[in-house]
Amino acid sequence: MPRTTPPRPADVPALFPELAPLARTAVRLHPRAGSPSAADSSIGGPLLWPAEEPWPTCPDHDGPWHHGVAPDDVRLGRRILAEAWARPRAEGADLLTPEEDVIVDRASNSGRTRIPQDGPVPMIPVVQLYASDIPALSGPAGTDLLQVLWCPFDHDPDYLPATELYWRASADVTDPLPAAPQPSVIGSDNYLPEPCVLHPETVTEYPAPHELPEALADRIEAWEDEQNPEEQDDVTVVDYQYDLSVAPGCKLGGHAPWSFSDPFPMACPECGSDVRPLLTIDGTEWDGGSGSWRPVEDADYTGLHFLGPACATHLNIGRGYNLQLYVCTASPDHPHVQNMQ
Repeated sequence: MPRTTPPRPADVPALFPELAPLARTAVRLHPRAGSPSAADSSIGGPLLWPAEEPWPTCPDHDGPWHHGVAPDDVRLGRRILAEAWARPRAEGADLLTPEEDVIVDRASNSGRTRIPQDGPVPMIPVVQLYASDIPALSGPAGTDLLQVLWCPFDHDPDYLPATELYWRASADVTDPLPAAPQPSVIGSDNYLPEPCVLHPETVTEYPAPHELPEALADRIEAWEDEQNPEEQDDVTVVDYQYDLSVAPGCKLGGHAPWSFSDPFPMACPECGSDVRPLLTIDGTEWDGGSGSWRPVEDADYTGLHFLGPACATHLNIGRGYNLQLYVCTASPDHPHVQNMQ
């Protein structure tokens, strides 16, 4: 089923014509729980990987002094929690049975049992995108497939998973790897995506207010206040940042979703050229502040937010933020840059 973003609640370029030339297209990926194959674009699905090519491991996590949780325990714990929230229970009754509590605790970041690592950590498949599904995908000449993997442990100095990007010509992979190696231990259950199929949709974005000229940002803020003059501290009827500028959730391209920090310059680490947003990886497609972006097809969902379609990947970057990957504007072969917002 496709996913359709509702029309924006205001015609922002009509209200502020200066924004019109700043518009960019982005592709919302709309991940939903499923069973993708290596021939599909996916989040958390299998990759089309050449059997003769070594699977990447993390050189920074290769000894038993690193502790974590078992991926199988994480997936089992998620299933137990989903089933527990779905079943009826008496008022005041515990959500989990004692046996279930042991398993869920074992699988959590704060669990009492942390397993020592055994050998190098294989990188985890996070995203696979085919240009046949997403024509806006643009990489090195002759490629039509982007694969993103990461190490499921925090890395200094930003306490984010270290990512690797692979561009391929899918037709060249004639002998694919049957199954990827699985890490015995991961540093965080937040970094293990559930398999999701994608429903790409192109939308129009405008810069976050942090990136606008001060005079324009002030005019937009005044416009927001005019909509709700009696309760200035309440949520405005339409909020530029959350309703009209940058789409939430996983997406390709578009504008940078600046949030807790002001924009700062980023450059290619190899040649110093500008970088452009390639991919945003987000654990939540919408929340209470960005509900206007909730797809029409998901409007009838009334269950718990963290168990619903908005959180299908089960990813969590930095306690509710997102991870952006940027690539060099001069050469997509140069190392990428990552940032959390």
